[in-house]
Amino acid sequence: MMAEDWALLREMIVARYHDIRIRLARSLGSRELADEVLHETYLRFHRSDAVGVIEQPDSYIFRTALNIATDRRRGERRRASQAEVLAAIRLQDAPPDLSREMMARFQLETLKQALRELPSRRRAIFIAARVDGLSHDAIAERFGISRTMVQKELRRAMHHCVERLENE
Repeated sequence: MMAEDWALLREMIVARYHDIRIRLARSLGSRELADEVLHETYLRFHRSDAVGVIEQPDSYIFRTALNIATDRRRGERRRASQAEVLAAIRLQDAPPDLSREMMARFQLETLKQALRELPSRRRAIFIAARVDGLSHDAIAERFGISRTMVQKELRRAMHHCVERLENE
């Protein structure tokens, strides 16, 4: 089925909303994000210009939603990095605090020890997610496990690390 105008694409979103949402949630790893980007996709298709011929409208809708999600994530990363810069500036303005630095070093060593205590696969999954920034889907593919198992391993790793930090 081909689409030749924006209204038809909007109708396709409405007609196939549930299926598109499930597919997006799987790809994005979040139902909430899938809902948000699907709604934004629908709104983006409220246009008056010519759309041209779209031979695979389902793919076009899905790709548009993924692009919106990518743009959102980039924006969030930029905002986070700006916040980090402001925090660093504030720290530079503050007088040096030896006790705070010593505590941070101690916590870092405790965290390193907690990571060494993890089973090797759990540690590798934790590092892939938290240090390398890989998605749960990419980690699942890398380790040949389900996305659910990745989430369980991350929860277990986080629980262990938090527990070690709280007990020190």
